[in-house]
Amino acid sequence: MAAPFTVPGPSGVAVRDRLKGLTAQDEKVLRLVGDHLGSLASKDLKARCAAGLEHDNKSWAARKRDLTGQSSSRWAGALTKATHDQWALARRGQAAHIRQLEAGVNTIRHRLSLPLGQGGSKRAPGGYRSRREWHAKTRRLRVLEDRLAASRADWAAGRVRVVRGGKRQLNTRHHLERARLTEDAWRAGWEASRRFLQADGESGRRYGNETIRVGPEGDVSIRLPAPLTYFANAPHGRYILAARVSFAYRGEAWRDRVRASRAVAYRIHEDTGRGRWYLTASWTIPPVPTIPLSVARAGGLIGVDTNADHLAAWRLDTHGNPVGTSRRFDYDLSGTADHRDAQVRHALTRLLHWARRHRLAIAVENLDFTAETSRERHGRRRHFRKLISGMPVARLRARLVSMAADLGVAVVAVDPAHTSKWGAQHWQKPLTSTKRKTTRHDAAAVAIGRRALGHPIRRRTAPPRTHLRDGYGHRTVQARPGAPECEESRPRVPGPRTRSVPPVRAVKAGDQNAHHRSGRSAEQGFWHQDPLPLSAGERLSTGRCSRTGVCASMKREGSKT
Repeated sequence: MAAPFTVPGPSGVAVRDRLKGLTAQDEKVLRLVGDHLGSLASKDLKARCAAGLEHDNKSWAARKRDLTGQSSSRWAGALTKATHDQWALARRGQAAHIRQLEAGVNTIRHRLSLPLGQGGSKRAPGGYRSRREWHAKTRRLRVLEDRLAASRADWAAGRVRVVRGGKRQLNTRHHLERARLTEDAWRAGWEASRRFLQADGESGRRYGNETIRVGPEGDVSIRLPAPLTYFANAPHGRYILAARVSFAYRGEAWRDRVRASRAVAYRIHEDTGRGRWYLTASWTIPPVPTIPLSVARAGGLIGVDTNADHLAAWRLDTHGNPVGTSRRFDYDLSGTADHRDAQVRHALTRLLHWARRHRLAIAVENLDFTAETSRERHGRRRHFRKLISGMPVARLRARLVSMAADLGVAVVAVDPAHTSKWGAQHWQKPLTSTKRKTTRHDAAAVAIGRRALGHPIRRRTAPPRTHLRDGYGHRTVQARPGAPECEESRPRVPGPRTRSVPPVRAVKAGDQNAHHRSGRSAEQGFWHQDPLPLSAGERLSTGRCSRTGVCASMKREGSKT
């Protein structure tokens, strides 16, 4: 079981604004520049992929010199850096694909080695149900082994396969009716996705970027490539757009960086579906110091359970007890990517505002469904695989970390093992009443919060065998280590022995009539116990009494007489 930890904040910021008021000439120039640089980016990526593992600094310099003559030195640097980032991303994806194939091959081999119909365990699946399924999986094993061998060969040779513009966009060409697109509309989107209009910033230069320059007042100018300098409307081969930008989000931070000439990267892209142009600015920020885990736990926290359509949250105090009622933050992940992202941001905004209002941290699961979505692991459970695949784990993680850092809310990540199962087992029934229905997800939120606080998820331990004394420790896990046990002596408190008598009356604790105890003269009339013999009183002062009030020495004397 991994220990809880405080999630570090983001390392960069990206903001976007629409380029409003572009003229027809502006759009023409942007398309020409993007298409020209996009063709150069495709050629450079092809050369980088062909070099494979034999690439070195000399080949990098040679590629940059070839691109400089067709664009400029700054555009050439931006193109080669984007090519290296794309190749590295493809290598990471290739490594992840190999790991997924290896997991599928190992799972099928394990299940094929078991007898038909044998049940599985919590950690490993069982055998296949029928002979027909067993035969089909043997054929699939050969297919996966061939794919794994080919992928390993590509990895050893340094070969990667990259589609500029996206593989999904390319495959959409064969399913235009399903995508509800015409060929012209698809062609416009395909060309827009392959354009290259991005440049990294450089500190010390004017406004932090010489290639795509944006001033503090929002004026945008572009350094044109060498073959397109005749479109320039400003000195030094620059083209100034008619549109101006003003970032509504983090606008002041962006202006401070621009005035100080600190590095800011820009990217211009076209949304063909809406017919709009956008400018995205991004820059790095110093790492936010993470608070210690003990500080995040100080006032309790909010446990959050991530699901396919909502976030289940419950507030817990420092002892791990639920406070108030559970909260549910719904989101709809159907529709376009922008709609799904907006739904996730809206749900997280409500959650973070609730946590900020109570000055509490948030506890979430450190989810990673890379291996859990495997087709071979869950077999016929297609609905379950689809449910897991539809959970916005990566998007929610990135959004939560960045938004929580802006609002000053700490995020604690915990191990996700058995939180739903143990939460439902120990917390769903106790938290359910006639007026409140507790779901399995609400109970999982309580389990996540308790694990983040360092408490066990189990609500109550089994009672000890000795009921009259705590020989095996406290019955409840929630009891503190310093709390007095059942048969320990009470701490010395000045004043009367009982709290029912005010101190000013000065009533003796031994006077039972003043306390109206059961069986005393206050209820059943006058009754007074005769004093014990002197010999018996002396024995009582030396012996230890049991619960019956008779000491062991009196028993021995009585047996003799």
